[in-house]
Amino acid sequence: MRTISILWTDDEVDLLKPHILFLENKGYEVQTASNGHDAIEWVKQKQFDLIFLDESMPGLSGLETLAEIKSVNSAIPVIMITKNEAEDIMDAAIGSKISDYLLKPVNPKQILLTIKKHIDTSRLVTRETTTAYQSEFSKLGMLINEARSFDQWAEIYKKLVYWEIELEQLDDESIKEVLFMQKNEANQGFAKYIKSNYTGWFNDKATNAPLLSPNLLRKKLFPLTEKNEKVFFILIDNLRYDQWRAMVPNLTEYFLISEEDIYCSILPTATAYARNAQFAGLMPLEIKKFYPDLWVDDNEEGGKNLNEEQFMARQLQRLGINSSFHYQKISDSKTGKKITEELKQYLHYDLNVLVYNFVDMLSHARTEMQMIKELASNESAYRSITLSWFRHSYLYDLLRMLAEQNIKVVITTDHGTMRVQNPVKVMGDRETSVNLRYKIGKNLNYKSKDIFEVKDPEAIHLPKINVSSTYIFTTNTDFMAYPNNFNYYANYYKNTFQHGGISLEEMLIPYIVLSPKN
Repeated sequence: MRTISILWTDDEVDLLKPHILFLENKGYEVQTASNGHDAIEWVKQKQFDLIFLDESMPGLSGLETLAEIKSVNSAIPVIMITKNEAEDIMDAAIGSKISDYLLKPVNPKQILLTIKKHIDTSRLVTRETTTAYQSEFSKLGMLINEARSFDQWAEIYKKLVYWEIELEQLDDESIKEVLFMQKNEANQGFAKYIKSNYTGWFNDKATNAPLLSPNLLRKKLFPLTEKNEKVFFILIDNLRYDQWRAMVPNLTEYFLISEEDIYCSILPTATAYARNAQFAGLMPLEIKKFYPDLWVDDNEEGGKNLNEEQFMARQLQRLGINSSFHYQKISDSKTGKKITEELKQYLHYDLNVLVYNFVDMLSHARTEMQMIKELASNESAYRSITLSWFRHSYLYDLLRMLAEQNIKVVITTDHGTMRVQNPVKVMGDRETSVNLRYKIGKNLNYKSKDIFEVKDPEAIHLPKINVSSTYIFTTNTDFMAYPNNFNYYANYYKNTFQHGGISLEEMLIPYIVLSPKN
């Protein structure tokens, strides 16, 4: 471990010998200077981790020395040590960006605590976090091996996301690799669970089915509107649970999280299926049967998510709900800004439905643009860029305005994404769909044992494109590529974020109710 280097500047430095010996015995390297000029020269010659600086020195004062030090290296934490508690001096010191200050006389324990606070925090957090995860590792492994229900898988995924966010700040790549392998193990177990149970969820006598896309609004959202509360329903397309958890700290100043749940996206985990099912309150097979004018098959031209407002209206009508509602899709900042500027007119509706497409556009841009690939190179970076968008978005402005207006907010999504790594060969005819994580076609040929094949789509309430249509879904980090130009497409799509298949990230997605603090 690298030795922490400290510069201590005081015109009475000889009197500090006991303190310096104490720190050296603790393993710190301490350099001393008896005046400001010497301190500045030391900073020019050597990289220090922390500087203790006496405020009252003859010649160059502590504040003057501080200004010079910051001009040489603005990043070094400087702790001002002073006899003087005068407010103007403290204001000047703080304004000059000191990291902390101590009042004389100081004792060794004060000094040690200050060092740990400003320098050792990262190392101590790393050690404690790593130790905590190591002790949790075997427990998580047992939970993964024993999981038999959706609720158990949801709890496992929450724990994995918690540790992923905790460990992402650490420099210890080995512990992150352990977590990555444990997530893969969990996804393999989850895929087996889905293969064994998914079809049974659509049995009329099923008792173990989780909350699925078609039932979300009926069971969760509409009961809120029946309480005569105005509600904003915000769907952020393609939002993973880990991305939501990264956003939470930015909202707790304005909202209480009155409900946070995980529900299950239907297969395919794609907008054309999962989101249409959510807004229609029906599985895709029933949508096509009852609303053939609004359903668009995978092999047909035209947008697959252009009828959400009509689906929502028909669901409300079917359920006998008379709440007034307004639907708006936001795909650019201009539309987002317009909503904040015209918020008053939106408040006339019982229910406002807003669909934000940024995260979905980000995942597609990451596939197609090298610069975005580099900016969102892994899950941590993907979370970071999503969080950066959120903090500077009109959506964030809108949420703060809704908190001021005492409006309840529901946030959810339609499906998540998986960073794919492993290409598998699939052959089909020209009518086969082009998706990487699922395909629809006839006479599909593949060798992977991990693919989930559904030869009777109606058993899972999916429509057939033709009489012999089969659906296949990839699991874990797999993605499908045709044998023609296989190596090119395998390399092109590797490490991109895709959706449509079976994984914790794609299927286990957040549903949140935010209640304003005021």
